[in-house]
Amino acid sequence: MTMALDGVRVIDLSRTPPGQYASMLLGDHGAEVLMVEPPPGAVPRFDAQEREGGADPARDLAANPFRRNKRALALNLRDEDGRALFLRLAERADVVIDGFRPGVTARLGVDYGALSRVNPRIVTCTVSGYGRTGPYAQMAGHDVNYIAIGGALGSIGDDRGKPVLPLNVVADFAAGGLMAAFAIMLALRAREGSGRGQDIDLAMSDGVTSLMAMHAWRMYGQDAGPPRRGDHVLAGQRCCYGVYECADGEWIAVGAIEPYFFEALCEALGFPEFVPHQHDAERQPEMKAAFAAAFRAKTRAEWFAELGEADACLTPVLGLDEAMDDPHARARGMAIEVGDEARAGPVTQVGVAPKLLATPGSVRRPPAAPGEHTGEVLAELGLGAARVAALRARGAVA
Repeated sequence: MTMALDGVRVIDLSRTPPGQYASMLLGDHGAEVLMVEPPPGAVPRFDAQEREGGADPARDLAANPFRRNKRALALNLRDEDGRALFLRLAERADVVIDGFRPGVTARLGVDYGALSRVNPRIVTCTVSGYGRTGPYAQMAGHDVNYIAIGGALGSIGDDRGKPVLPLNVVADFAAGGLMAAFAIMLALRAREGSGRGQDIDLAMSDGVTSLMAMHAWRMYGQDAGPPRRGDHVLAGQRCCYGVYECADGEWIAVGAIEPYFFEALCEALGFPEFVPHQHDAERQPEMKAAFAAAFRAKTRAEWFAELGEADACLTPVLGLDEAMDDPHARARGMAIEVGDEARAGPVTQVGVAPKLLATPGSVRRPPAAPGEHTGEVLAELGLGAARVAALRARGAVA
């Protein structure tokens, strides 16, 4: 079956999820992805994913979506022969992704300048926290820092406490991996006209600020001021948009912003008198209290069964385990079983998104073990068994 990115070759140097997620998205839609990782012991590192892996390493590998639809080559870029092999790989590649701090690829001799000399059509994308320019370029950080400096963290939560951490989905995955995949596609599209690739300076903090576009518009265009925790329709300021506890201690999410959705909600809960007062600031405490008391009268499942199709924008607040097992996720293919009988049997992974109806993505390869395809990839470069053995012996590859 034809896939959207058939023929696109991607090399992924990433060690952390943002870049790995970007290459996962590209691989899911047909790109040929090669993970290039250092051989064991080649560089000192702390791999949180390895540390936090499951008790069964085989099952942990089989469940890792960031390694699916990819091959894995163990290559030491600090070794002269290893670097030379990487340049040969880059000659035939379309994209190289890395997640190093600014300047690292230049020191390794694999930055855009070096790669574009052997392949003018190459697209390189560095996914970093703060980008290559500006006073914070060399600062260390993680998702919490990028959403803090990018303007999102200070706006998330209620007005009764500290900012709420939204896991690491905002910077690492939305502003990082997803934005990187989008930027790569833009660069590939531009290459169709120019014939040349380009370098992408992808800062996750930039992406976070971009994701705040609607709130920046309100702040500068409507004199609304910056969004503050709890002081915004989308931050729990109104009774029509928030979460309510149910009789079983679980939660229901309500998003009845439009008047017709709010009317449906009020009618269903037995408060038709609230309909004209949806945005009356003085009535919010009364209406919130009434809604809260009503929702505490039944369980989450009972409320969703009763009002899930009432056009009131009401859904259960699911844990990830529940979300992956939800009938809608299963119907949409967002919880899939990846078969790998040789390692761990079928294991659940997140499915493929987005859904391209004419050229759908798919999982074609199980997650690759580190260095699993080293021999295969080097053979494709024309290296014989004796040469590969010599490179392994000196630690250039593994």
